[in-house]
Amino acid sequence: MWFEEIQIYLLNWGLPETLKVPLTYLAIVFLLFCLSLLTNFIAKRYIMSLLTLIVEKTRNKWDDVMLEQRVFNRLSHLAPAVVIYLLVEYFIPNPGLVVLVQRGVLVYMVVLGALFFDSLLTSVLVIYNTYEISKERPIKGYIQAVKTLVYLFSLIFMISTVIGKSPVVLIGTLGAFTAVLMLVFKDPILGFVAGIQLSGNKMVRKGDWIEMPQAGADGDVIDVTLSSVVVQNWDKSVTTVPIYHLISQPFVNWRHMFESGGRRIRRRINLDMGSIAFLNPEQITELRKVKVLETYLDEKLTEIQADRTTKEVDDEDNINARSLTNIGTYRAYIMAYLRAHPQIHHNEPGMTFLVHQLAPGESGLPIQVYVFTTDNRWAYFEAIQSDIFDHLLAVLPMFGLRIFQKPSSGDARIMADALENKDSTLG
Repeated sequence: MWFEEIQIYLLNWGLPETLKVPLTYLAIVFLLFCLSLLTNFIAKRYIMSLLTLIVEKTRNKWDDVMLEQRVFNRLSHLAPAVVIYLLVEYFIPNPGLVVLVQRGVLVYMVVLGALFFDSLLTSVLVIYNTYEISKERPIKGYIQAVKTLVYLFSLIFMISTVIGKSPVVLIGTLGAFTAVLMLVFKDPILGFVAGIQLSGNKMVRKGDWIEMPQAGADGDVIDVTLSSVVVQNWDKSVTTVPIYHLISQPFVNWRHMFESGGRRIRRRINLDMGSIAFLNPEQITELRKVKVLETYLDEKLTEIQADRTTKEVDDEDNINARSLTNIGTYRAYIMAYLRAHPQIHHNEPGMTFLVHQLAPGESGLPIQVYVFTTDNRWAYFEAIQSDIFDHLLAVLPMFGLRIFQKPSSGDARIMADALENKDSTLG
């Protein structure tokens, strides 16, 4: 036993008999400290240097990631702990004190083991994110769940080491605290289950544009964690949505719209029903100058003339035979204009192309345009949509149509001034 030998060595130096025990323990602590420093120096200076050199020479990238995440560095810290754990019984004659020191070293080793697995799992996540599949199936939530379990079991092992009980016995006693644990880890548990559903069904992934008004989220997903989805809104604010809310509450994911290659325009033009009328010959002559309407008008006029001949109806009679209306011709013009538009999908599957009337109401007669643009980028989409409706509104007078608009305060003032002038003239 080295304890006695150190005592004899100290006594030979002429130290008092009363101080031999505390000085011996002090010498042992110093000696173990020096051995641990030496072991750590060897592990860092030679083993880690050699390992770093090997990693830099290899073509694989995964070992570089593990080196950056300090996986090997944290593993090297085990070396001095192992030295102290193995040698302490040879230096200290007191069995109780040996057990106490070894338990403390074991706790330290468990902490190092937890940190090692933390770095290792982080490395797995970083490596996985370099592959394309990570965009469709993120695993950050799973990695966080595994890390939580690692730290939970590490805590159990530390407690069992300190009290000297088997971890199995300690885990068995946790049954009484299940309700408390479920309350404490409610969000991670719900998030883990929701994360499996989200990932399995490809409902949300990093980079998606999601819209969830009840949570104040409308923007790009910048992170998916174990318990939450982080959304950067278009105003650059950030909203954190509990991940299980994406399972229990409705939200909109615009990813498939971007993948489809088209973006929907669904907008209506409300026409004043008082402006709807049959086209007269002068109007038809003017509209025939519009190239996109030329074929339509020729076909319709041929059909109308044949119908009038069959029914023996006069050309001036618009009631008893088919006739051209300004609203029907305007609708045909919209369809022809959009079919000639280079940034509108025409006959692609799934890209509905529709111009139709809706039910008339207190806001006039709506003509709804329901088409898809070829460019689904937000700013470009808005520009295309604005240009189209700028044109469709500007050509309304050509068809003798008026847009429906409720009277404004300016209209009321004009009417009041007109009535006032009329009264003054009569007076």
